[in-house]
Amino acid sequence: MATNENLPPNVIRQLAKELKNLDESPPEGINVIVNDDDFTTIFADIEGPAGTPYENGVFRMKLLLSRDFPQSPPKGFFLTKIFHPNIATSGEICVNTLKKDWNPGLGLRHVLLVVRCLLIEPFPESALNEQAGKMLLENYEEYARHARLYTGIHALKPKNKSKTGAISESTTALNVDKSSTDSSENTPSMPPAVSTSTASRAFGTSLQDQNPTVSDPADIGAAAARKKDGLMASKAPLDKKKMDARKKSLKRL
Repeated sequence: MATNENLPPNVIRQLAKELKNLDESPPEGINVIVNDDDFTTIFADIEGPAGTPYENGVFRMKLLLSRDFPQSPPKGFFLTKIFHPNIATSGEICVNTLKKDWNPGLGLRHVLLVVRCLLIEPFPESALNEQAGKMLLENYEEYARHARLYTGIHALKPKNKSKTGAISESTTALNVDKSSTDSSENTPSMPPAVSTSTASRAFGTSLQDQNPTVSDPADIGAAAARKKDGLMASKAPLDKKKMDARKKSLKRL
C-alpha cells in the first residue's frame, strides 16, 4: 500500500502546498480529492465542458506519482468510462504533457487543466482509442453521438430534487391525512359488534365489567333462563306454605 513514506520529504512538502492551494482555489470544473496519508495517488472529478459531447457528465480520474516525482511525470487514468480518442478503454490517458513534454517545474494544477482541455479539443492523430480517433476524423456527428451515449450511461450527474417540491408534496400528503382525520372526527361511527366471549378471550374477563352493554345474544338468553329458574325456585316454597295453610283451615271446619 502506497503512503507518503514512498516520497522524499521535500516532495511531500511541495505536494502538501499544491494540494492545499487546489482545495482553497480549485480550477474551473475540477474538484480534487485529497488523502493526507497518501499523496502518491491523487483523485479528481472533472466536469464535462459545456458545448462538448461530455457536457453534464462528471469523470473521475487519478494521477499516480512515482518515487522520483517530479523528475518523472505522473501517470494518468480515467476511472469513469469515456469515449475519447486520447483515452484508452483501460482508462490510460495519452497527452504530451505527461510524456515527452513533461517538465519537473509543472505543477498538479497544470496537469489537471491539460487533461480537462483534452475533453474540449481531442488529438485524434495520437489516439489510444483508434475507433474514437477514426470516427472523429471521418464523421464527427457519429463520434459525438457515441461520446454522449457513454456520458449518459457512465458519467451523468445525478439530478438534485427540488426541496420546494418535496416540501409541497409533504404538505399535500399532510393535508390529505388531516382532512380524512377531520372527516372521521366529525362523522359519528358505530362501535364494532364484538361478542363478550370473543373480547374476554382477547383481553381477559374484566372487559365484561367495563363494557356490560356489549353481549352475545346467546349469553343473554342463558342469563334470562337462569333468572327465570331462580324465580321459579323461590316461588315454589311460597306455594307450598299456602297449600298447608289451606289444609289446616279445612281440618278446623
